Amino acid sequence: MKVSVVIPNYNYGKTLGACLRSVRQQTLQPIEVIVVDDCSTDDSVRIAEAAGATVVRHAVNRGVSAARNTGVAASRGDVVFFVDSDVALAPEAIEEAVRLLAAEPDCGCVFGVYGPEPLIDDGPVERHRVLHLHFALTRQVGRTETAVFALAAMPRRVFDEIGGFDERLRSAEDDEYSERLRTRYRIRLTDRMVGYHDEVDRLPDALHEQYRRAQLMPFSARNRMRRGGLAVNRTTGVAVVALMLATLPLGLLDPALLAVPGALLAAFAVADPPLARFVARRKGLAYLAYFTGVNLLLHIALLAGCARGLLRVLTDPTFGPSRRFTIGTTS
Repeated sequence: MKVSVVIPNYNYGKTLGACLRSVRQQTLQPIEVIVVDDCSTDDSVRIAEAAGATVVRHAVNRGVSAARNTGVAASRGDVVFFVDSDVALAPEAIEEAVRLLAAEPDCGCVFGVYGPEPLIDDGPVERHRVLHLHFALTRQVGRTETAVFALAAMPRRVFDEIGGFDERLRSAEDDEYSERLRTRYRIRLTDRMVGYHDEVDRLPDALHEQYRRAQLMPFSARNRMRRGGLAVNRTTGVAVVALMLATLPLGLLDPALLAVPGALLAAFAVADPPLARFVARRKGLAYLAYFTGVNLLLHIALLAGCARGLLRVLTDPTFGPSRRFTIGTTS
């Protein structure tokens, strides 16, 4: 199989070089590497051109969905390998993707996991994000209903059949695409395809990102809550935090009633024992306490984003996926 690598990029000059070097170091080399620059204002284009990639430039910023569609349209391989510009691949990633697709003809997409360490370690917040995503993905290896296209491969014929990414979506495009893909093909998550991710490294940025992405949860939930749907956060933990926030006002009636949200806070801390053991084993008990605190704040941001998303569903007809989007269309 001939492989085309498609890399969407917007102002990721910091990591694009590492991403491109990792592609050059693959045990199975692609026939082309296409960087779609989504109107960056940094030195991304220079870095991509210096690395010998084919660069396709957007005149205006159109989002990751449009960038991936542009990259596929410019490609000529039998397999499209998507990798985001803030991810560096382990050397066998492309070879493993091709092997798995060849072994399972009814598989429409195979995607990989993030390594347990950041691509560039910028502190404890980034370590939290990377550890959490690594654990969430590795414990769901196998057949799934959700693909993550930051590190994924699919036959070009499947992409052409299903259609492109919904260009109205700048996040949660994975979930919308997966809903179409799963009706015709299997989706497989493997820990034999590994990428090292440069995550958000400041807490305010992480909370804002969680809040922004969670606004599309009213649409994403259809895919994520299916049996076999990909779940980063356990439903139990989300429910406990929601109850904790709902019971906080009890303290206004009687301070003693703050014991209720306090008990729920304690329940949240032990809501996912396998995750807690994993973090403690990797980073120690002190970091586990920090990890749990950050995780609580991210759950609160998620719930706030969901609430905002529900409000937007009711008031903004342009919000969310394209209403007329069907299999075989690209926008």
